[in-house]
Amino acid sequence: MNTLHPTAIISGEVTMGDGNVIGPFVVITGPVSIGDANWIGAGAVIGAVPEVRSFPHLPTDGPDGHEEPRGVRIGDHTVIREYSQVHQGWQAATVIGDRAFIMNQSYIAHDCQIGADVTIAGGARLAGHVRVGDGANIGLGALVHQRREIGRGAMVGMGSVVTRDVPDFAKAYGNPLRVHGLNLRGAQAAGYQGEDLALLAATFDPSGKGSR
Repeated sequence: MNTLHPTAIISGEVTMGDGNVIGPFVVITGPVSIGDANWIGAGAVIGAVPEVRSFPHLPTDGPDGHEEPRGVRIGDHTVIREYSQVHQGWQAATVIGDRAFIMNQSYIAHDCQIGADVTIAGGARLAGHVRVGDGANIGLGALVHQRREIGRGAMVGMGSVVTRDVPDFAKAYGNPLRVHGLNLRGAQAAGYQGEDLALLAATFDPSGKGSR
């Protein structure tokens, strides 16, 4: 069973598994595939057409030659908080993995690929084609340029402007963004410990002082 608020608007080809909660005034426009046990908060908009100038902002109609969106795929046990936006894919589906936590008023543009266990803090903005690895954390109000990659277990600090790729398990922040060592929590969550953790820390801090 899914719980859909009566004010939610769901149209087009939308499929969902079981145990989903769709809040008030949510708008979902297919093609969208939603897994199990997801929670989507008030006013979230999922499946608006890609925000691409050349994309026809018209009803999609393949036989008439109109370009069709590539869809949105959301995994299981993911939270999308109120007034967030997730756009349709343009060249490939927009994907949000399992157990993601997308905080309020976040923006995920077309073709983004968001891994499992990712946290995106309130007001963060991800431009088109951004890739975010498993377990990464993007801070409050961060801005991520199109086609950037944020590695697994990485931490992007609040308010950062991301114009370059962020390595796996890096702690990065600033404007412009700079890497400032190892994201210890991200590395530990990924299973690094003991000697392996020390070796990983040394790749970010050759002095051997480590990182917190």
